[in-house]
This record gives sequence, C-alpha cells and structure tokens, in this order.
Amino acid sequence: MSTNLGLDDYPLRSHDKLRYGDTDRQGHINNAVFSTFLETGRVEMIYDGKRSLADEGCSFVIARLELDFVTEMLWPGRVDIGSGVIAIGRSSLRMEQALFQEGRLVAVGETVMVQVNDVSRRSQGFSERLVAAVQPYRKVARERGG
Repeated sequence: MSTNLGLDDYPLRSHDKLRYGDTDRQGHINNAVFSTFLETGRVEMIYDGKRSLADEGCSFVIARLELDFVTEMLWPGRVDIGSGVIAIGRSSLRMEQALFQEGRLVAVGETVMVQVNDVSRRSQGFSERLVAAVQPYRKVARERGG
C-alpha cells in the first residue's frame, strides 16, 4: 500500500471531531471508530443536503469494506477524510478513502456500495443521471502492494 497519499489526492474532503469517548484503554482512537469516519466521508457524497445521490426509490448499502491501519490516531483533534470513486459498475460504486490527522496518513479504506431498490431489496442498475452525478468524485485508485 502506498503511504504517499495526501488529502489533496481526493476530490471530496470532509472532517470530523475526535471525541474523548472515541479512545480505547491505550488512549488511541478506537479502531472501530475509523469506520465511522469513513462513513462521514461517504455520506458527504451520497447526501448533499438536498437529495440523495441514489436513484428514486433506492438507497445504498455497503457490500464490502476493507480498512488498512497505517498508524495510530490520538485524541484530541480532528480527522480529515478524503474520498473518491475509483470504479463505477452497473449498480455498484467502489470508493477509496483515506484518514489523516494533522496531515499524516493514518488509514486507507476501500468500500463497495450497491444501490438497492427500497421495495425489492435487490440491486438496481444506475440511471444516467446517477452516473453523471458521480463523475466529479472520480479518483485514480491508489497503488497496491508493499
């Protein structure tokens, strides 16, 4: 995995506050909270405050989440979240996200989200509108390997 990533490598940037309650016994931000920070970044893309990115009568569900921990994150402070879409399928999006504290990369995640029909609960293909709406969030995937 490349650790040369920076927040500027991501088309969508957001942040969250690190809370004392997010810490574990060692004083680190608990690893389970890292997923919550990734969710903050995804929600910034999926819901712009006016409408959902999903097609009418649909929503997104997570089909896969991979998270690589790079280094510890410590309270207090904030976490910066970079997000970008690295692949668009028929009914799924693959996102790459990274978490930073004080400019230092602390974790990299990859999430596959599937659009599902709210009634049938089955995947539903993307409309042309949705595919077009995702384009500003496109990012080149990070390098894999050691």
